Amino acid sequence: MGKAHSPGFLKVTTDARSRVTECTVADVKARRAAGEAFTLIDVREDREYATGHIPGAVHIGRGVLERDIERAIPDPATPIVLYCGGGFRSALAADSLQNMGYTNVISMDGGWTGWVNSGGEVEK
Repeated sequence: MGKAHSPGFLKVTTDARSRVTECTVADVKARRAAGEAFTLIDVREDREYATGHIPGAVHIGRGVLERDIERAIPDPATPIVLYCGGGFRSALAADSLQNMGYTNVISMDGGWTGWVNSGGEVEK
């Protein structure tokens, strides 16, 4: 990753990652190509989302996710894939959603950076 994260942040994300399911950018591309039904949620900040995002992604920023998720996705069994800039915040978000009772949550490792670097389609 290009960004150096603080030790405390890495500690909490490593802990969250021990409890969540992760997938790769290639996995998400394959699921989309196969027409698999899931909700893709971008948990980045508003300004990050505005500069570009994965087509079809629902934007619910990490800071308001717990507040807004039940209104956006009331069924806790809905398949959800979360992404952020690199896969750290989405792991924290996945862990939080699991704590709220969501049962089919995945964090996309590599996030937006991995998506763009792999030539994934971008929407602005």
